[in-house]
Amino acid sequence: MVYTTPIALEDTMTQTPALKVQPAVQTTEFEQAESQMIEQLQAGSEFVEIEYPPCNLESQEPPLETELHLRQIILLIQMLEYLWQDRQDFYAFGNLTIYYSLNQKKSEEFRGPDFFVVLDTERKTRKSWTVWEEGGKYPHVIIELLSDSTQKVDREEKRHIYQDVFRTPEYFWFSPDTLEFKGLALVDWHYQEIQPNENGWFWSKQLELFLGIHEGKLRFITPEGEMAPTPQEVAQLEKQQRAIAEQKAQRAEQQLETEHQQKEAAERQNEILKAKLRELNIDPDTL
Repeated sequence: MVYTTPIALEDTMTQTPALKVQPAVQTTEFEQAESQMIEQLQAGSEFVEIEYPPCNLESQEPPLETELHLRQIILLIQMLEYLWQDRQDFYAFGNLTIYYSLNQKKSEEFRGPDFFVVLDTERKTRKSWTVWEEGGKYPHVIIELLSDSTQKVDREEKRHIYQDVFRTPEYFWFSPDTLEFKGLALVDWHYQEIQPNENGWFWSKQLELFLGIHEGKLRFITPEGEMAPTPQEVAQLEKQQRAIAEQKAQRAEQQLETEHQQKEAAERQNEILKAKLRELNIDPDTL
């Protein structure tokens, strides 16, 4: 692999704005997005050495190795898009080719991280990430998912490319099979290990989020320690909240009905007592 110097690289160490978690969008929109992501992530195409106009470069990434890898990538995309649903200044996707040839040729230099995030860019659909069409921007955060066939490349070759060529500020790798998890941050142009907190989470300065393992999955976690939800979890929570609200409304209605019945019973008893007093020639109204 021939390493090249990044073109027009901007300061990649700038932190992102503070995190703001917004209300959930409609579940159907997430389902549609998930379906589109699955189709794109699974669609691996055989490499053909043809030069295309820059704006038409498409991803050349092969299919993912296992279902675990596919689901993990979708999970990362969905969580970040939920957390940042009101932001329009980032791009996050997975298994998508990054073209970075200085000669602006598709056949020369390219890589396809399993998941990456670029900050301070337009949020829109892309066929690939083409550096010379994106103002020289490289990913600010990259996550690779280890597998038997890729772990050596992910730990060594890609580490050097992301450090020396991409100058990506933060690089993480995670194994969906063994749960191996490591974080690296660019310090003085070299990667140094990020130290986990007491929960085993790694802090990402670029995303202003923690990354941690929960139930065998790599998850984003807010600075307050709250797990970033998936669309399914959001839908389930909303369902539970609706059920609780309905139960409260039913209990309130039942309480009102009970009070009404008790009032009517008291009034009937009072009328019976008045009738008996009148039978004794006693005016109840004078008592």
